[in-house]
Amino acid sequence: MLFPRIIPCLLVRDKGLVKTVNFKNPKYVGDPINAVRIFNEKEVDELMVIDIDATIENREPDYVMIERLAAECRMPLCYGGGVTTSHQIQKIIQLGVEKVSISTAAIANPSLVTEAAEKVGNQSVVVVLDVKKKFLGGKYEVFTHNGLKATGKSPLDLALQMEKLGAGEIVINSIDLDGTMKGYDFSLIDKIRNSIRIPMTVLGGAGSLEDIGKLINKYGSIGASAGSLFVFKGVYKAVLINYPNRLEKSRLISDYYPNK
Repeated sequence: MLFPRIIPCLLVRDKGLVKTVNFKNPKYVGDPINAVRIFNEKEVDELMVIDIDATIENREPDYVMIERLAAECRMPLCYGGGVTTSHQIQKIIQLGVEKVSISTAAIANPSLVTEAAEKVGNQSVVVVLDVKKKFLGGKYEVFTHNGLKATGKSPLDLALQMEKLGAGEIVINSIDLDGTMKGYDFSLIDKIRNSIRIPMTVLGGAGSLEDIGKLINKYGSIGASAGSLFVFKGVYKAVLINYPNRLEKSRLISDYYPNK
């Protein structure tokens, strides 16, 4: 049985840990290695690290940084950013990373998903769909290149396509809610969660543990990911790496962890 997961998402730029709002204005909040060490102590379920500039700058993943992260991490690690080939995915997995996320490359070259799944296993291939709502009509559309390029494709259509191609997990990332801490977009989640069979993680909008609790209570075995919630504290957003303790977590997911 797949249990719900609570997943901090760390954004990296120029080797530093940053946080964005609506994918813009990255604010430096610390060192990613130090953040990983703190999350180790807090026994997080899983960790996602995304290099937000690698694709835009058309450069390969920073393998030295990835190796350092993997060496420090005592929880499953998912890395994304700058990944365009199955060879890169293999190399990252060999460095000790459990999952590799692809976004722009998966949409531009869908066969990459199948090729990667065949080489490293479906469970290690994650497709991230960055989603924004159109002003006219209120329809959702997937964007690439840090939300700068519209694809003209719906997140549901792409999620179904990526599942069929061999992706082991879909991450739905709301551009509109990124960094706002206003809560998850359940309308968006509803459109996809009930249509795909593979694991799904949701990112963008979580502002409290109650938001995570609502997500888990509604969907059960889903990944609840957040950035700002786990790096900021209080109304003034002081930088503080945090994560629910065992008691808080058991309260959030008691229906799905009956033995805890």
